[in-house]
Amino acid sequence: MLGEKDEDVFAKKPVEKRRLGEPTGAFKGAAWGALLIGVTSYLIGLYNATMELNEKGYYITLLILGLYAAVSLQKAVRDRDEGIRVTNLYFGISWFALIAALALMAIGLFNAGSITLSEKGFYGISFVLSLFAVVTVQKNVRDTEEANQDN
Repeated sequence: MLGEKDEDVFAKKPVEKRRLGEPTGAFKGAAWGALLIGVTSYLIGLYNATMELNEKGYYITLLILGLYAAVSLQKAVRDRDEGIRVTNLYFGISWFALIAALALMAIGLFNAGSITLSEKGFYGISFVLSLFAVVTVQKNVRDTEEANQDN
């Protein structure tokens, strides 16, 4: 009968073995996937762009600065939250670097007359996706390390 087969249909899935505080494999994979998609699409867009080489260099440099600044700021904020000493100078520089990267990207895209509005949106979204993803990846790496040390 139908009632007898319900048990097979709703059988429990095996629970994923992970340490306390460690992110799930799906969350880690989604973060790495978002970072890979964001950075790769940004770089492919630059490779195919008709802008001059110095302008391409500007946008690649902004991506590198933004990724580093986002990771650095995330680490500084989390360190402070966990009671690990972070100097005000380093904390301020981390904020400044991230704000500078975002502002320079916005200014560069606003003043870029050689690219269309849809390309500007593409670079902006790829940049923001990459920054968000790198923060998430760094958080996952740190959470995994802490979970491994606790066990």
